[in-house]
Amino acid sequence: MTYNKAPVDFSTYQKQCQVRVDAALELFLQTPRSELQRLYQAMHYSVVNGGKRVRPMLVYAACEALDGETERAQGAACAVELIHAYSLVHDDLPAMDDDDLRRGRPTTHIAFDEACAILVGDGLQALAFEALSDNRFNPSQAELRLQMFAVLARAVGPAGLVGGQAIDLEAVGHQLDQSALEVMHRHKTGALIEASVQLGALASGNAQDSSLRALREYARAVGLAFQVQDDILDVESDTATLGKRQGADIAHDKPTYPSLIGLEAAKHYARVLHDQALSALHGFDQGAEPLRALARFIVERRH
Repeated sequence: MTYNKAPVDFSTYQKQCQVRVDAALELFLQTPRSELQRLYQAMHYSVVNGGKRVRPMLVYAACEALDGETERAQGAACAVELIHAYSLVHDDLPAMDDDDLRRGRPTTHIAFDEACAILVGDGLQALAFEALSDNRFNPSQAELRLQMFAVLARAVGPAGLVGGQAIDLEAVGHQLDQSALEVMHRHKTGALIEASVQLGALASGNAQDSSLRALREYARAVGLAFQVQDDILDVESDTATLGKRQGADIAHDKPTYPSLIGLEAAKHYARVLHDQALSALHGFDQGAEPLRALARFIVERRH
């Protein structure tokens, strides 16, 4: 199935994407044997919990922008959401951000226990690569799938998400300039968002160097915009709306865009990044409308 190429109603598009990725995720979260029931229960709790599914939407939308069949992107959509869930479970641990609330519910280590939460993160990370290798949901070409594996592995590891978390922990209590803050967030948040777009493009089977460059520019802009908006919401929103502790970054003495450049300047920067994202898509037709809608959603969301 490929979604309608006409301008999209974003709420409808989001719901369609959520339904299709959640149905596929359920297939990977079935308990294979009774001894693993608690582990899989905790994994399911950590993944199927009302997330926005921004990263799977980016996978689908990038695939559609290059006129690809979204069935070929299903494995990648599951993989990036599993990685995202793993990162949140580990970020919330006492040794990391020590948070007790996520998406309006107790974090995994509170709902289960710390050791179980560590194993949940480990399991979800491995399961992501299993999803990317599943013949039902990925391109058939071996070389293309190997490229996709490399993209995800780099985004997850020390050159991406893990490296970003390490920089984040080192930055607590220190004053960073804007350049250093962006390096941290391009790793911690941006790397997986960029990988989501790149994986969707590769899954289409129609990616050319020029289109990949343009989509990379788009993804770099929306990846950073996502974090800037997160920082803004940590100041402006409330715990009930966010689904996590409002003001947690301030409480942990973390560097943020509002603390560094001011709240109004941070809002302006988010709009600049939104405009950069749209500019990167100027050579794409109506097939890229979901990507454009996602850029707007990222800077206008309230949680």
